[in-house]
Amino acid sequence: MPQKPEILDARVVAKSRLFTVEQMQLRFSNGTERTYERLVGSGAGYGAVMVVALQDERTALLIEEYCGGTHDYQLSLPKGLVEPGEDVLDAANRELMEEAGFGAQRMELLGKLSLSPGYMSQSISVVLARDLYEKRLPGDEPEPIRVDSVDLYALSELLSRPGFSEGRALAALYLVRDLLEQRGELRP
Repeated sequence: MPQKPEILDARVVAKSRLFTVEQMQLRFSNGTERTYERLVGSGAGYGAVMVVALQDERTALLIEEYCGGTHDYQLSLPKGLVEPGEDVLDAANRELMEEAGFGAQRMELLGKLSLSPGYMSQSISVVLARDLYEKRLPGDEPEPIRVDSVDLYALSELLSRPGFSEGRALAALYLVRDLLEQRGELRP
């Protein structure tokens, strides 16, 4: 494992309700010095969850909601922040109920994904949810969320669907498909 660079200086250069921009002066092991900037979450950092909820052995739920970053409606997986003191699996089930109107009897933490580790410290926990039942909780969304679905064997077609560009969601769906195939729980 390479030696991490030495942090010579670190300071906040911008801050909003959601993000803090930190500038770091670094010295690498070969003596080279560089300035890096990164986004650091402004909150307490309890984490975030993304849920691959299976309606049946090969159909995953998608949701469509407005996304400020692209100023468009996007298809993705149910996701959201983990509340202070909340277990990751409980947060995943809550988000699933708020955004898709389903709860899950079986939940499994699969791992974490990052969006852009070159300049962001945030990651998201990927959770597999199965044995769904109808249950809606009120959420913080400003309007109703449309629920859609995708066949785990039609994932390459997602990129041609209008409003789908979420790389983490695509990675999570492929991860679930691969994992279930390895376990012998899914066949094409």
